[in-house]
Amino acid sequence: MTRRPSRTPVGSELPPGLTVRAGRWADGTVLILRGELDLDSLAELLAGLDRALAEPATVVVIDCADLEFCDSTGLSALLQARTRAMTEGSRIELARPRPLVLRMLELTGATDAFPIREGPPG
Repeated sequence: MTRRPSRTPVGSELPPGLTVRAGRWADGTVLILRGELDLDSLAELLAGLDRALAEPATVVVIDCADLEFCDSTGLSALLQARTRAMTEGSRIELARPRPLVLRMLELTGATDAFPIREGPPG
């Protein structure tokens, strides 16, 4: 698959693409996203969500503090994961979205679909 040039500014410490790091917290899993969420990087997010949602009745917090960009395919994947989580008795929350990502969530009405946290879970 050909990767398009990164939108990450020159001199930024974030690598192109997306990394997903998982951690545990009292109520479930925290997925820390770093980079850009788009069609090229969707597989990384889906793999992390699959592992996190394998646990029944869990809360998955997606920490977006280092998420530089999210396109419509990323948003669609998040909304589909939310639906899956709800049918399985789990839930997905978003934490610390950057202004660009938050604006996209607001414009699409997705802020009504996801609880938005000011910080990561304790």
